[in-house]
Amino acid sequence: MYVCICKSITDKQIRRAAVNGVDSLIELREMLGVSAGCGSCASTAQSILDESRNYTRPSVYVPSPA
Repeated sequence: MYVCICKSITDKQIRRAAVNGVDSLIELREMLGVSAGCGSCASTAQSILDESRNYTRPSVYVPSPA
C-alpha cells in the first residue's frame, strides 16, 4: 500500500528500510523521502517503522543459571 503519495513510497519500502537499520523518521526521510512533502504520512510511516523494528528485533529469552 502507498503510505507517502507525494513520493510514491510504499509500506514494503519502509519495512525494508527498517530491516536495513533505519531507526527514525528522520533517517527514513533522508533515505526514501517519506514525509518530505505535505507530511500527512508521517504518523503512518512512523507506525510502520516501529512495527517493523519490533518484528525484526525480537527479544530473546535467556534463562538464568540454575
